[in-house]
Amino acid sequence: MALLSVAEALERVLAHAAPLPAEEAALAEADGRVLACDLKARRTQPPADVSAMDGYAVRASDVAGAPVRLKIIGEVAAGRPFAPTLGPGEAARIFTGGVMPDGADTVVVQENTRRDGDHVQIEKASAKGRHIRVHGLDFKSGDTLLRAGHRLTPRDLALAAAMNHPLVPVHRRPKVALFATGDELVPPGVEPAPGQIVSSNAFALEALARAEGADVADLGIVGDELDATVAAVRRARELAADILVTSGGASVGEHDLVQAALAAEGMTLSFWKLALRPGRPLMHGRLGVMHVLGVPGNPVSAFVCGFLFLVPLIRRLAGRSDLALPTETAVLGCDLAENDERADYLRASLQDGPSGPVATPFSIQDSSMIAPLAKADCLVIREPYEPAAKAGGACRIVKLER
Repeated sequence: MALLSVAEALERVLAHAAPLPAEEAALAEADGRVLACDLKARRTQPPADVSAMDGYAVRASDVAGAPVRLKIIGEVAAGRPFAPTLGPGEAARIFTGGVMPDGADTVVVQENTRRDGDHVQIEKASAKGRHIRVHGLDFKSGDTLLRAGHRLTPRDLALAAAMNHPLVPVHRRPKVALFATGDELVPPGVEPAPGQIVSSNAFALEALARAEGADVADLGIVGDELDATVAAVRRARELAADILVTSGGASVGEHDLVQAALAAEGMTLSFWKLALRPGRPLMHGRLGVMHVLGVPGNPVSAFVCGFLFLVPLIRRLAGRSDLALPTETAVLGCDLAENDERADYLRASLQDGPSGPVATPFSIQDSSMIAPLAKADCLVIREPYEPAAKAGGACRIVKLER
């Protein structure tokens, strides 16, 4: 039976995923989150004609024949409007952001004036409307300025605040629960006994999930016992996780109990074998409303599967539209042999070259080797049955950026 392609697998992973319900989030907590509905301005900005400079509010007709001498009848600062109407031959000292007095229609900048007690000498004329930010210049009350489906940036948060929204309607953050399986695993900081290894997959997977805005619950290490594995699955359901990620134990060996535990709980299996290297024994299914990803135990396989499938799934649940990881073209830095039936994602370094970035896959691609993964700048993508490639030719990459 033919192995499932990466594209087909991703389609299945996302098939039953929809943006999560909306909730109100404080602006300080909304960066990177996706609006669940349009956002309209609750006020007009600026709310009145205001000065754009420090200087004097005057009538343009009074200063057309500058130099002229005008009487100062008051002062206008930001937040302290000036009540009287400005008459002929009069001026008001005004500061940036100050509301233009009635009767005034231009601002003479401070540099073009000379004060003398309660009078000011205007040295240079200023045209009508000069140095004034008119009412509604930025936006008006009722304007729709941010649309549903938009992922909020720091600039958007400033705009939402100016629109007078202390809270914004955004899709709920996806909740991810994860656990690693294996009697051989011990946490970092523990001296492994003979045959044991230090568990590392959860840290990369959790970081990937958090970087995409998910809330993560690490359920720890679960031994190779069916009851313990079932208990961990139930704990994820009690936490109302949107996604359960398991690491290791997803195959069909005597000690691979994740699939059996999930089946006992009623999981609907979608697939568990891919035309992918590293990451062939990736499992996907649904347990009620909870999405399940069972990534392989080998560290590189776990990371690549998380990178290719967990990240897009989180993005879909969070309401984002940019699901696909962006690929780029690079120059291949070494010869590569003909590929077999599986798509390869090769760890590679990336350096600038005369014809563009040069991607050089590492000579050893063993899926247990974490040090090359940490050193890698990108993954070189090789499609199934892709012919041999020579150094200097074009290749497709996906960058491993934060």
